[in-house]
Amino acid sequence: MRHARWYFDIISPYAYLALKQFGSLHDELEIEYVPVLFAGLLKHWEHKGPAEIPAKRVQTYRACVFTARQLGIPFRMPPAHPFNPLHALRLLCAAPVTRAKVEAAFDFIWRDGRDPGGEWDAFCAALEVADAAAGHALTGEVAVKQRLIDNTAGAAAAGVYGVPTFALEGLRSTELLWGADALPMLRAWLADPALFEEAELARVSSLPIGKSRAG
Repeated sequence: MRHARWYFDIISPYAYLALKQFGSLHDELEIEYVPVLFAGLLKHWEHKGPAEIPAKRVQTYRACVFTARQLGIPFRMPPAHPFNPLHALRLLCAAPVTRAKVEAAFDFIWRDGRDPGGEWDAFCAALEVADAAAGHALTGEVAVKQRLIDNTAGAAAAGVYGVPTFALEGLRSTELLWGADALPMLRAWLADPALFEEAELARVSSLPIGKSRAG
């Protein structure tokens, strides 16, 4: 059994599109689901998310709608984006993070086009939490808050800069694969764990920087 960590934030439509394709992955891949705060990663690496750049925001949303249609994945944008995913992520961190709960959260937002904050009671029900009050109580627990903080800090320390990202336990090191479009490379790695030691893939991994922009 091979193991991989999947870093995600429910704010990402690309994470949803990736999740919906996990059925094409090898059955022997064990996936550990790790909720992180994308905004925390952006702050750590000092860069903007795609929804923070007006022109890129429009292109991102169009690309997601189109890609979902091409793949036959039900897709509907939530009422507003970006939204604040903090409490929803904490709710996921409040219990063992199973694929079923992760999928329920993503389906609520990206399949059904709903707002987890504006429909908190319904979102709690989707994650099998008794009611809105119970959900608020869970997200207020110090240990739950810290778990999300630790997940995000651990991801940044591992080199994760965006979501979704797979962290693969390679032959000699952990390999990171970012984006919904990284699944073909993941499947290739599952077939050949020495993939990243191939000559050109190894060369570009340590390619020197020719020129840097002035700060």
